[in-house]
Amino acid sequence: MALLTTGKQLIRDLETLGALGVFVPLEGGFEGRYRRRIRTAGYVSLSITARGLGDLAAYLTGVHGVRPPHLGKKSTGAGAAVGYTYFIPPLVSYQIEQLPEKSKGLLLWIIEGSILSNQELEYLAALPKLEPRLKVVVELGGDRTFRWMPLTKALLSA
Repeated sequence: MALLTTGKQLIRDLETLGALGVFVPLEGGFEGRYRRRIRTAGYVSLSITARGLGDLAAYLTGVHGVRPPHLGKKSTGAGAAVGYTYFIPPLVSYQIEQLPEKSKGLLLWIIEGSILSNQELEYLAALPKLEPRLKVVVELGGDRTFRWMPLTKALLSA
């Protein structure tokens, strides 16, 4: 009866713990159902992939510079010919500032989280304590059933 699950326990755990590590069935579908239930509970959902994030603290909470591939176009002037640096606003901080008034907070759902290091997972586990309106879910791998655990406990088992 997995289709009849309400997701209330997941939402309760997410609100009390702040950060969860989830294991999802590889055929997919379950994570979408749970994300939809979290959205109906009053959260705004943002899904990103862990691949290519780089420095999590800079990318999620600080203004950071990026250099897109120059594709043969080089910067002018006497500096290094590596292209221009563009500054991007912090992803999480900007989204939290733009939340609707009736929203409970922001759900940051990170897929492919199995590639993250323990230090990066520790930072993601501590992030909801720094910003109480942020909730973090990291997909840590596949399993036969959809299951979750506190992200700090997932660190201990890794």
